[in-house]
Amino acid sequence: MNPKTPLVWFIREELGLTGTKWGCGKGLCGSCTVIVNGNAERSCQLSLKDVKSARITTIEGIPSSHPVKVAWLLEDVPECGYCQLGQIMNAIALLDKKPIPSEAEINDAMDSNLCRCGTYNRIKRAILRAARKPK
Repeated sequence: MNPKTPLVWFIREELGLTGTKWGCGKGLCGSCTVIVNGNAERSCQLSLKDVKSARITTIEGIPSSHPVKVAWLLEDVPECGYCQLGQIMNAIALLDKKPIPSEAEINDAMDSNLCRCGTYNRIKRAILRAARKPK
């Protein structure tokens, strides 16, 4: 495979892991967010050569019992759901670095992930709920 291939296409087309979504293709929306070496990254902006020795986690690598996934359901976050997998990955990366974030820290970390349905308040509540759960 071409080393310039975007990571999102390798994940979706070669690995068949379709939870990582193709959104804007410019790194603006966050639908393609994965965790690379512990950091939330836009997979549409990374080539295979950028991540050749990296540890990458997609939404499929997050168990359904993870506190963020549980909180997402309890807070009834998704509407259309398209952006939610990227939102979840970004939230997990945030909580891995800052287990008890303030609302301002949540806003700062999550403001680059877009939600056309406007579920931002539910997203924040879900992150706060997940922060209170043992991991």
